[in-house]
Amino acid sequence: MARKNSSGAANGLESLFVDGLKDIYYAEKKILKTLPKLAKAAQSKELSAAFEKHRMETEGQVDRLEQVFELMGKAARGKTCPAIDGILEEGSEILEEYQDEPALDAGLVAAAQAVEHYEIARYGTLVAWAEQLGLKDAVPLLRETLAQESATDEALSALGESGANQRALQAAA
Repeated sequence: MARKNSSGAANGLESLFVDGLKDIYYAEKKILKTLPKLAKAAQSKELSAAFEKHRMETEGQVDRLEQVFELMGKAARGKTCPAIDGILEEGSEILEEYQDEPALDAGLVAAAQAVEHYEIARYGTLVAWAEQLGLKDAVPLLRETLAQESATDEALSALGESGANQRALQAAA
């Protein structure tokens, strides 16, 4: 027997889609609050600039999510996401434990990539569900964000490989 939501409609793919939107909306808002702290804490100017660039992109991602909510006729509201809370908590621990250490940037890159990988997984799913639901106006909005998240992940990898990881390794030697 299908479960019913509060409006009486059977829970199905559309309900999952809206729940996914709420989850990632909450996550993006939390990330938006965290990025300035990461930009300030980063030791290299390049990493700091990458965090600042991603903050600006995240503002656009929140706007696009709000457009998708509007297309669905739903209020843009988040729902607590324990996964992103945990990932961000791990990042805070790195920030505290490695503050002023040569390994800090490598740790920040790793923490930021954990966030990106979570977002890539969520947006990939939302794109697939939007396609299945025939939400033609939502698909390009979600795909644009997915592409940005993938590009940010690649940029973070390059920053780690071009300096942050090496500085952490040299300090340990």
